[in-house]
Amino acid sequence: MQGLKKFKLLPMLGLLVLIALVFGACAPAATTTAPAADSGEAAAPSSDLPAEPGRGTDGTLTLLYWQAVSIVNPYQSTGTKDYHAGSLVLESLLEYDPAGNLIPTLAQEVPTVENGGVAEDLTSITYKLKPGIVWSDGTPLTADDFVFTWQYCATPETGCTSGNFSAVSNVEAVDAETIKITFPTPQPYPYYAFVGYLSPVIQKAQFENCVGAAAATCAEANSMPIGTGPYKVKDFRANDVVVYEVNENYRIENQPHFAEVVMKGGGDAESAARAVLETGEADYAWNLQVPPDVLGAMEERGLGTVVAAFGGNVERILINFTNPDPNLGDARSEWTEENPNPHPFLTDPAVRQALSMAIDRNIIAEELYGAGGRATCNIVSGPELYVSTANDACLTQDVAGAQALLEGAGWVDSNGDGVREKDGVELRVLYQTSTNAVRQRTQALIQQWWSEIGVATELKNIDAGVYFGPTDNADSLSRFYTDVQMFTNGNDSPNPQAYLGGWRCVNENGINIPNSANAWGGENIERWCSEEFDTLWNELASTADTSARIELVKQLNDMIVQNYVNLPLVFRASVSAHANTVAGVDLGGFETEEWNIETWHRVR
Repeated sequence: MQGLKKFKLLPMLGLLVLIALVFGACAPAATTTAPAADSGEAAAPSSDLPAEPGRGTDGTLTLLYWQAVSIVNPYQSTGTKDYHAGSLVLESLLEYDPAGNLIPTLAQEVPTVENGGVAEDLTSITYKLKPGIVWSDGTPLTADDFVFTWQYCATPETGCTSGNFSAVSNVEAVDAETIKITFPTPQPYPYYAFVGYLSPVIQKAQFENCVGAAAATCAEANSMPIGTGPYKVKDFRANDVVVYEVNENYRIENQPHFAEVVMKGGGDAESAARAVLETGEADYAWNLQVPPDVLGAMEERGLGTVVAAFGGNVERILINFTNPDPNLGDARSEWTEENPNPHPFLTDPAVRQALSMAIDRNIIAEELYGAGGRATCNIVSGPELYVSTANDACLTQDVAGAQALLEGAGWVDSNGDGVREKDGVELRVLYQTSTNAVRQRTQALIQQWWSEIGVATELKNIDAGVYFGPTDNADSLSRFYTDVQMFTNGNDSPNPQAYLGGWRCVNENGINIPNSANAWGGENIERWCSEEFDTLWNELASTADTSARIELVKQLNDMIVQNYVNLPLVFRASVSAHANTVAGVDLGGFETEEWNIETWHRVR
């Protein structure tokens, strides 16, 4: 199969990284430049540029995000495209380089037990800010901004969508440049709060009136947050375009190099790829869920390069454990402790298992993803040291077995209409995902396979800007007003602890299931509540031994998979493309693709 063989695949980290993070110094960031194509059709370097890139010397950079940005504040969205939009402006204390190493961003260094930044009993971590950092409005960044950000997210009514603060009991400003984060129990891996693109600091002065129920109403702050990053928002039109200009107060001299960045939304993945690889109309195209043969043919034009990196992302089908019947009104998909509102048939384990058994994951991965995806049975599919082998049977489709399982559980087609029923309840599901050619092809395949086992499936697709947008929209994935839904996410850290914490029923801030009381901000989208899972996760959070932690991660993964809480399909690489006239792109699996955008520049 042609197409993705030329992908630049970036490495995943190994076991030594995890040990080194806490007990030793971290490696410096790696910097690589993607190779230019050797075709004679490749665009030539511009002769109008100065000899060396400086601040704002390289004109406009056009990024195509066919899933249009809905909001720039990552704490008020569930959409990856919104997280990326925010990452050009908002920063965290630490971030990950492409090799999975932690590197300091706003912090002076990576705290460890060895350098005294992590307490010996692992109950606190202390950061020192780099001196002299200011917000884009010229005011100083202080420890108080970090205290406020934690308070913002720790208020349930805010609807904060990040779980990175779930293990934090207090954030303290020791002085203006020192932040101490305290944990209620020892944290063998303390790098979650204010680490990575999902956990940036926001400015207290801008957001102090946006806590609690007011959070969703702060349109200007959510659209144009003040940050410390290389760019600031110049113009924002929801579900259309974000225009950035240089942050003149950015701390690194002569960076960023592009004077303007335009993040344009709309269209689809294939048209975005074509604009970079075939027509040269854009500089970068993100998230190219495009059939591999089509993408490969485009790349042969020689105008751009396709790049990919595996991290922790998995395309999966989520099962709704609550009843999404629209006749329930405000109680639709609403879970409470008093009324779990069980789904009429998806709470039957036999039905969930049969849905999984009927799927041919290899066909989906090979035909629709190529080298950009691998069939998987695990929700934690990377890094490799955490991957369970206990669920590999799902890699073999078993339609006959699924039929027998349903038959044995009493689900029969008594009237010959092709749909099984039991006690007057028919197996009819509404299956939603974002609008995307690969996802619609995946839906069509699964619809056919489910029909073979007597499950009728209605398909629904939603514009990505809405589906992955603010949770106050009825079609957002957190509302989950269908029976099943499909999208990709994954552990944004090389350590999956916080990611797995997303399936807890209750976390440190209360109920972790999206409902009206928490502004649909919980992480447990499936509404699956397991006291056993919560207890096992708490054990992981208090275990320091590396081997024991690996086994606990596998057990938690297996509990999710073997209870068919969701159905993992494909371990996905981040697949994008950049023009050969753009240098500095360096994808990794645990940060946004623009993590080092301040160094991107035109080829000279």
